[in-house]
Amino acid sequence: MANRASSTSLAALGGAAIGLIVGWQVPSSSTAPVPAIEQAVADATVSTPTLQLGERLRSEITSSSELNGKDGSRFERFHLPLEEGTLIEIELGGPLHGTLTLYDAELQLLTSSAGPMYYDASTAASLRRRIDEGGEYVVVVSGQDMHSYGPFTLTTREMELTTSDTLAMPTRADGWLQDGGDTYSVTIEESGLYQFEMRSSDVDAYLVLEGPNGYRREDDDSAGNLDARIADFLEPGEYRLTARSAYGQDSGLYTLELGLHELASDETLRNSGALAIGEPLFGWFSGNGLEYRLTLEAPAMVTLDMLSADFDAFLELYGEGVSASDDDGGEGLNARLVRSLEAGEYTVLARSHSGQGSGLFELRAAAIALDELASEGQLESGRALQAWLEPGARNVYEIVIEEAGQYRLDLLSDDFDAYLELEGEGLFLSDDDGGEGMNSRIVTHLEAGTYRATARSYGNSESGSFTLSLSAE
Repeated sequence: MANRASSTSLAALGGAAIGLIVGWQVPSSSTAPVPAIEQAVADATVSTPTLQLGERLRSEITSSSELNGKDGSRFERFHLPLEEGTLIEIELGGPLHGTLTLYDAELQLLTSSAGPMYYDASTAASLRRRIDEGGEYVVVVSGQDMHSYGPFTLTTREMELTTSDTLAMPTRADGWLQDGGDTYSVTIEESGLYQFEMRSSDVDAYLVLEGPNGYRREDDDSAGNLDARIADFLEPGEYRLTARSAYGQDSGLYTLELGLHELASDETLRNSGALAIGEPLFGWFSGNGLEYRLTLEAPAMVTLDMLSADFDAFLELYGEGVSASDDDGGEGLNARLVRSLEAGEYTVLARSHSGQGSGLFELRAAAIALDELASEGQLESGRALQAWLEPGARNVYEIVIEEAGQYRLDLLSDDFDAYLELEGEGLFLSDDDGGEGMNSRIVTHLEAGTYRATARSYGNSESGSFTLSLSAE
C-alpha cells in the first residue's frame, strides 16, 4: 500500500556544490548495462556534488560541461541520498532548456522529466518518484539538445504522506500511484447521492467503487480531461474505493475528493413517468437506462435534449414505427434528437454512452406543430419561416418581389448541410456554404417578379429543421 499525501512540506536551503564531472552516456533503457558510467562513478566519487533532500542548488551548463556523446548535449550530475518510502519532487528552474533524469545506485533509469506522456517543453522540467529502497541515487541535469546552455536551479522537495487506508465522508486526500492502485475503505452512513472524484496531472485517472450486494461501478474520464468521477445513489454500508491509472502502470500524484453530490431538489428528481412538452425534468442515471413516456396529440416536429455534466449522455426514441438514437448531437457530450413525429405514444430512453458513468441529468422536450412548418408555400420578405426537411426532400417556396433591389436569402440549419437554390425571371443561382458554417446564403439583385426558393441538404439524404428568410439589403 502506497503512502498517501495529506499535505506537502517544501524545504529549500541555499547552497551550491560544483565539482569535477566525468563523461556520461544516458542509457537507452533501464536495464541496459552501462560499464562506462560505472567506471566514471568509480573515478569521480569524491568530486561529484552531493545534494541533500530539501536543498536548493545553483549551477550552469556551459561548453566546458561534460559531453553526452549520444546527442551532443552537455550535462551535470549529482548524488542524492534518499530513505525508503520518501516521496520526492525535483524541479529544474532557470533559463536552461533542460531535462532531469533519476537513476538508482546501480545506474538503472527510474524516471525522467521527458516522459512520453506528460513532458511539456514550455514548462519547467520536474519529476516525482516514491523511493522503494533507501540508498544513494544519481540526478542528471542535461541540456535539451546540443544548443542548450545556461544557468539552472535544482530544487528538491519531500512530500509528507499519510498511511491511512480509511477515508471519511466528506474528505479530500492526496495519494501517490506507483506500479499499481491504492484501495481505501469508505463507510456510507445514510442513503443519498454521493460523488467520488480522482484528479491528476501525472496519470490517466481511473476509479473503481465496490459495495454491498455486488455493487460495482467503474469510471475513466467522466470528470473531464483524464480525470475520473463516480456519482451515484448509495445505500448505507462499507465500500471499497480503488484509485489507479487507466492502464495500471503509470506513476504520479493524484487527489481524491469525496462528498455529497450537488443537484436539484428532490421534488424535481424523476427516474420514470411522463415527459411533458415544455416541462424539463431531472433524473439520476446509475447504470441502467431510464424510460419515459412521451404523448403527442397531433403531428409535430419534436426536439429532445439530454444534458449532463456527470457522464456522456445518450438518447433513444421508440414508437409509432420510429426508432432513433443520438450520442453527441447537443453541445459537448449532451444528446439531442430532432424528429418529425405522428400523433401517438413514444418511449424515450435516457442512458449513458456505452452504459458507463452515473450521475444527474436533465431531460427536455419541445415541439412545433407540423402545420406550422410549411414544406411549401410563400416566403415573404422580412419574415422568417421554420420548416422541416425530410430525407431526400426538396422544399420549394414562392417569392413575389414587388420592388426591384438587392436581396439576401438565408437557409440556416443545425441538423444538416444546407443547400439553397433560387430561380425565376431568367435567373438561376445556388449556394452551399455561403453563410456561417454549413449554412447557405444568396445575395443578389432581383427585378420585380415571381421566384422559387428551394431548400434541401447538400447530399440530398439528410433531414432536420431549418429556418428560411428573405430580407432587403
